[in-house]
Amino acid sequence: MLPSSLPTPDAVILQFDNALRTVFSSAQSRRPYPDAALSEGALTEAERRHAAGLMRINHTGEVCAQALYAGQALTARNVAVQKALVEAAAEETEHLAWCEKRLDALGSHKSVSNPLWYAGSFGLGMAAGALGDKWNLGFLAETERQVEGHLNDHLEWLPQQDQKSRAVVQQMKVDEAKHADTAVAYGAAPLPLPVKLAMQGMAKVMKALVYRV
Repeated sequence: MLPSSLPTPDAVILQFDNALRTVFSSAQSRRPYPDAALSEGALTEAERRHAAGLMRINHTGEVCAQALYAGQALTARNVAVQKALVEAAAEETEHLAWCEKRLDALGSHKSVSNPLWYAGSFGLGMAAGALGDKWNLGFLAETERQVEGHLNDHLEWLPQQDQKSRAVVQQMKVDEAKHADTAVAYGAAPLPLPVKLAMQGMAKVMKALVYRV
């Protein structure tokens, strides 16, 4: 049975509550933290600020992912697609918790611009869902591939002695690849090149701003 194309009032209220919790509350992880068995490395002040900037980008990326999946699930037409989006969002919530814990350990903070990124990503997610499930899933798959790429970059840029941050990023990378594969398995359509390039451009703007604030 296909759900209604219009979200119910209860669904809208639920998504508003989810937005407040994602942006302003501390997330929790069901799985053990990937860095739990590792010790803090000896970092210079410059290395600590650099690692914190990268982990702040990762945290905001997960805020965007939560918003994107929430918007997509709200307008998705197929129950199986909705379920896949909800399951992906649950793992992204864990990523939020991991990144926030690393930011705290590095003596830093979440980005003050997170509410704006959440709102924009939620709108994009709703638009993607409204286009139909194959494009909805295509947007999910491309998002995850691009996130996996920037996590690869972070593994190169993080200080080698910051093994705790590296462990978090590595597990996030594994999860993102799985989400992309799931989207393809459900019938994701490849996105047009201009859309991919626009997504990359938005990501560059976000990373440049969030690295510092």
